[in-house]
Amino acid sequence: MRRFLPLLLLAFAFPALAQTAPVPPPGNPASEIDSFNNHLAAATRAMDNSATLALWADEGISLLPSTDPIVGKPALAAFFNNVTSSIPGAHMEKFELQCHDLQLSGDLATEWCTEHQIVAIPNKPSFDCRGKMLLVLRRSPAGQWLLTRKMWNPA
Repeated sequence: MRRFLPLLLLAFAFPALAQTAPVPPPGNPASEIDSFNNHLAAATRAMDNSATLALWADEGISLLPSTDPIVGKPALAAFFNNVTSSIPGAHMEKFELQCHDLQLSGDLATEWCTEHQIVAIPNKPSFDCRGKMLLVLRRSPAGQWLLTRKMWNPA
C-alpha cells in the first residue's frame, strides 16, 4: 500500500493542477517584444486608449517632462482620456516608432525608442513632434510583455 500512496496522492492532485492557468512556454523574447512594439504603434496610430492601456502593467508608471509621475492604470486611463477629450476630432496622420538596443534580464526588458507623430487637430495647426522614450517591460505570469515604466521626452 505504501508504494501506491504517492501515486494515489498524485492522482488526486492532478485534476487540481490541470485546472490552473497554463503558462505558455517561453518563446523568442526579441520577437515577442517586437510584436509588443507593433501593438503599441498600432494603438497609438488609432488613438485607441483602451488598446494602449491594455499594454500597461497595473502598477505601470509614465514619466513625462514637467508633470508628476502618472502611476497605475487608473491614473494612466484618466491621463489618456484627458488628452483625447481635449482635442476633439483629432486624428493621427502619422506615427513612426523605432526601438533599439533591447536588453533582456529574465522577465524584464529595456529598450530605447524614437518616435515621430503628426496629429491633425481641427481648426488648429497639426501637432508635429519627435520624441525619445525609454521603455521597461515585464513579462506577466501569463507570458505577456507589459509596460511597467515609460519615460518620454521631446527630441
